[in-house]
Formats: sequence, C-alpha cells, structure tokens
Amino acid sequence: MYKLINEGSAKIFVPTEKKISKKLRVFYNPIMSLNRDISILLLNSIDKADLQIADPLAASGIRSIRFLKELRKNKIKMIYINDHDKNFKKTIKNNFKLNKLKISNKIIISSEDANLFLLNSKGFDYIDIDPFGTPNPFLDSAIKRISRDGILAVTSTDTAALTGTYPKATLRKYWAASKKDAMMHETGLRILIRKIQLIGAQYDKALIPVFSYFRDHYFRIFFKTIKGKKEVDKIMKLHGFFNDSGPLWLGTLFDKKLANKMHKLSLKNKIPNNELTKFLKIIKDESKIDSIGFYDVHRIVKKEKIRKMMKKPELIRKIKKNNFKASETHFSGTGIRSDIPYNRLIKLLKE
Repeated sequence: MYKLINEGSAKIFVPTEKKISKKLRVFYNPIMSLNRDISILLLNSIDKADLQIADPLAASGIRSIRFLKELRKNKIKMIYINDHDKNFKKTIKNNFKLNKLKISNKIIISSEDANLFLLNSKGFDYIDIDPFGTPNPFLDSAIKRISRDGILAVTSTDTAALTGTYPKATLRKYWAASKKDAMMHETGLRILIRKIQLIGAQYDKALIPVFSYFRDHYFRIFFKTIKGKKEVDKIMKLHGFFNDSGPLWLGTLFDKKLANKMHKLSLKNKIPNNELTKFLKIIKDESKIDSIGFYDVHRIVKKEKIRKMMKKPELIRKIKKNNFKASETHFSGTGIRSDIPYNRLIKLLKE
C-alpha cells in the first residue's frame, strides 16, 4: 500500500509500512525532511551558480525533485540522479510525473552502483552522500569526484559507533576513540569530520566544514573542497584530542557568514517550519563562538552541588555581561557554548 506525502514543494508516493528500513521498495525517511530543507537553504545561500549536482543514493528521488523545484533558477546546470534499486527508474519517472517535472537534457537518470556511478563520471560541484548507516563505503569515490571549490555533503546515521556505545567499532570504522558522555555528539561529529578529511588528504584535497550538525539520529557535514598540499597540511595540524576522545577535528564546525545567511534566508522565505528556523538560529549564534566543546549546565550543577538551578537564558546573559561569549548549543538542550573559563562559570552559577 502507498500513500501520498508532501515535503517542501514536492510530493511522492511512499509505502505505508510503519518501520523505516532500507529494504523498502521506495525508501523515504520523513525525519530527514529537515536534512533536505537545510541542503536547499545552503545551496541557495552560497555564491555559486551552474552547478553539476550528483545524488548517487537517490532512493525515492525526493531530494533531487526538491532541488529542481526549490533551488534558484541559475543553480543547476546538470543534475544526475542515481540509485541501484531495480525499480528506481520507474519510481523516479512516476514521481517526476506527479510533480509535473519533465526529464530534460539537464537531468540524467541512472541505476548503477553508487561508487561506479561516481567513478564513471567526470566530476561534480556538489555531491550528496546520504546513505542508510555509515557513509564509509562511498567516501573514497565521492572525494575523488568532487571538484575544486565543490561542496561535499555527508550524512551518517551510524551514531552508536561514533558516540561511544561501541568503542571497538569506532576504532575500526573511524580510526579514533570515542567517549559516551554529555559531549558525545560533538566529539562524534568531530571524529567523523577527521575521518573524511584523511581520505581527502590522500588526493591533496582539503575538506573544510562550512556547516555541520547533529540532529535526531544522524550527523550531517557540508565540506568545501580546496585543492592543494599546503591546504591539506593546514587541515592536518588541526587534528588532535579533546575530552579523552580522538583523534578528531579541532577546527570550526561552521562558516559564520554562511550560518547567518541561511538563517536569514529561512526567515525571508517564510518556510512553514518553526522548528527549522529555531534550529538555524541556535547554530547561527553558536557559530560566533570559536570554542571546542560546551558546558552541560545540569551536570555541572549536580557535580558542584549547587542548590539553585539558574535558567539558561539568565546564565547566558550573565556570561555576556562578564565580557564572555555565550549561546545555546544545538548538541544539547541543557548545554551552553561559551569561552568562559570553568572556574568563572562556577562562580556565576553560585551567585
């Protein structure tokens, strides 16, 4: 049985099964709608036009359909939509018809293994790797085919391995040690960033995170690609250890200007998704603070035996009044990102 769903400007038929699984004939995950919202905002916010876009793991085709309908007119030069499922071509053609889209000469549809699809191409300005589970099997071919100054987008739902639940899996798959604690989602994201950067380093490609986050059950990173050995060397110097985890990426997670632009665009577009706008607002504020890690206020209050719990907005105001930076963090509902030293924070909490 199938049902019609709407997401953004697109609509598709999806199976009515309750459990999301990659075994579904038409794979569609509604939780990832925000992931796709953010991809569209990011591409509409960068100063690049006439992009060669690749969607190697297209599944239902919802991402590509939304790109065609929601990206600015000058953004897409060519879009390549691929999935290895035997019914994919039939599925995508039906969904194109449903969305009143015509398959023109700027749209290439194929049904190959994702790695073969990438390796048989000449290269792309934007590649979106959004698998079910770890992105590891697709990283090498995607990095080989991402162009100079291109954007590589990577999703991972392999959160258990990256956040300390399975330490041996972290070591095998991501060449690092993870720790299960309040900061596990940030350290997990930074471990994944480093792993991807190391693969880029083999091909003299410096992969710089311009927008990265954790949400629901997945990690998501957008990398800008810069070609050159010197740029790669700079990246490698920013690998190290933090919070008994690593090696991991010690650099910034966001490009401040881009985060600000995306938040502004979401308000301007009047996207009917308050959750998205709030999320982007937190990241916009968080991007202004150049620090690694954050403070989990609840755990600190418990550890230091502070009797009264100060409300988060009040604490942020106090920190700023003391000439330090502070904001919420999207990694935790009980966390704040700040450059204030720990001892000064405890003093404020006790006032």
